[in-house]
Amino acid sequence: MAAEPPGIKRPDLQALPQVKDRMTFLYLEHCTLGRQDGAITVTDDKGIIHIPAAAISVLLLGPGTRVTHRAMELMGDAGVGAVWVGEHGVRYYAHGRPLTTRAGLLIRQAECVSNVRRHIEVVRRMYALRFPGEDVSRLTLQQLRGREGARVRAVYRRASAETGVPWSGREYDPDNFAAGDPINQALSAAHACLYGLAHAVIVALGLAPGLGFVHVGHERSFVYDVADLYKAEVTIPIAFRIAAEAPEDLPAATRRAVRDALVEHHILDRMVHDIRALLLPEDAPEPPEETVYLWDNTLGAVPNATNHSHADREESPS
Repeated sequence: MAAEPPGIKRPDLQALPQVKDRMTFLYLEHCTLGRQDGAITVTDDKGIIHIPAAAISVLLLGPGTRVTHRAMELMGDAGVGAVWVGEHGVRYYAHGRPLTTRAGLLIRQAECVSNVRRHIEVVRRMYALRFPGEDVSRLTLQQLRGREGARVRAVYRRASAETGVPWSGREYDPDNFAAGDPINQALSAAHACLYGLAHAVIVALGLAPGLGFVHVGHERSFVYDVADLYKAEVTIPIAFRIAAEAPEDLPAATRRAVRDALVEHHILDRMVHDIRALLLPEDAPEPPEETVYLWDNTLGAVPNATNHSHADREESPS
């Protein structure tokens, strides 16, 4: 009889805790991830801690992180997402897999993008987050864009007045960062951090970064959609403050300030909540179980792993 492999038996999908019952995203850096039975071990110069794999949704792997094959094997079995990021998630580099094998939220995103009525509903929800307490349901998309433009200009003017940093408009060359003035450099560095975190959250939820609503046509359209919800609160004020302080290394100082603000304001958790609220109505049922179906243009879905030849005989003319 063959010996049992080391570790614990891979759990059935239905035995794993629901995503909503798991810990949220966990950020790690400057450590080595291993495995001991059903736990991920995190080792650094202070010692070793054990994290139950079935209680984690996503690991954000920051600088100086090393992961063993055994750790990745456990993460795959337990449905733990892995996203490689910069410091505190401020830059997105790559991802291993979403936090769940369910595709319900991704299907919902695709449905909302491809259906004009639902697409507009999501856009309205996005703008409603920018104007809390106001009814924007009767405004056209052109009016909403105009309101948003006026709001952003006011945010820039207010930040300029509060910090004394002159502001003449957003002018930058994506291919030549150094060509911009200090405030535009700070804004570019700050927004890049926010884009990184948004990208990491989106892929960890199993969504498509390219399927945007306000922004379309780019591989990161949805990233820009989500990031825009928090610029006025986080990155714009920070960019003006850092530009006013004129540090020797302005980009690095900006990234550190944004990193700390993202943690302080719980932006990561808020992104998860806001994305679900944008795509799912309040009375939406839980996404379907982790089951593979076959698509049918009449029935919607039929059982997988089933021989359907009898159906062909029943439908064939005599």
